[in-house]
Amino acid sequence: MAELVRTAYVFPGQGAQWVGMGRDLYQDFKAARAVFDQADEVLGFPLSRLCFDGPEDELLKTINAQPAIVATSFACLEASREFGAKLPPASFLAGHSLGEYTALAAAGVLDFATTVYLARERGRLMHEAGELHPGGMAAILGLDEPALAEVCVRTDSRIANINCPGQIVVSGAVANLARAVEMAREKGAARVVPLQVSGAFHTPLMQSAVDGMARIMEKLSFRNPTIPVIGNTKALPLTTAEAVKEELLQQLCNCVQWRRSVDYMLAGGVTTFIEIGPGRVLAGLIKRINRDVKILNIGDAESIRNFSVA
Repeated sequence: MAELVRTAYVFPGQGAQWVGMGRDLYQDFKAARAVFDQADEVLGFPLSRLCFDGPEDELLKTINAQPAIVATSFACLEASREFGAKLPPASFLAGHSLGEYTALAAAGVLDFATTVYLARERGRLMHEAGELHPGGMAAILGLDEPALAEVCVRTDSRIANINCPGQIVVSGAVANLARAVEMAREKGAARVVPLQVSGAFHTPLMQSAVDGMARIMEKLSFRNPTIPVIGNTKALPLTTAEAVKEELLQQLCNCVQWRRSVDYMLAGGVTTFIEIGPGRVLAGLIKRINRDVKILNIGDAESIRNFSVA
């Protein structure tokens, strides 16, 4: 009897954007063109042009990067379906922070128009929260979670993302983050990488964004996921609309448990991960969590045409 292959689709978050993403999808696939055209219509400005042509400084802005990544990722998925790429069915879906929105669209919780609208509003509210309480984020390489937890306690900062062994992101107010980075270096961090974001994401400094998103989400209709989505904050499946709404609010102020999410899917029998969207950030993280799994990428027209799980 053939061994059962379980697959997870994973979707990237902010930081995966690059000028030119999605252009070949738009040119080559009607389904992708429909996604970008709908995004432009819903948002009331040419998001597609920003993805394809920049300028980069505009694409990097949180308010633009978030809907741009969601649109490009969903266009990759829809173009794959149009082309007939033999994607194995997904047992689980997951997205890194913002990527959770694309996962929810793929699971039928929200239609794409609502998803890209919410991603734009999320980006706007997170940017405004960053202006209200200036802060930032930094990836710390080479220190474990207990060591960084101590750093955060002593500097009033927070662990924002637990990505993989040896890579944890800390977040906090400007002065607090500076002290956390200095202390992490003193503790022997191999490297510190400041992130290009507009605030202290995944900390209590995002509370105003939570309040704003709660008001917006009250007016929207959520459906139960058709495929379990592994939530960022608890690294457990979201199976109801109510659980999804709670997760989307909690993830703004709490840590993204990416390593634990991947571990959950591995324990559930997943042997193949397909990263769908721009870049290969998640593939790199998953490989550092488990070197034995198969990791595939769908991020452009060429990868769709050449896709194979063999």
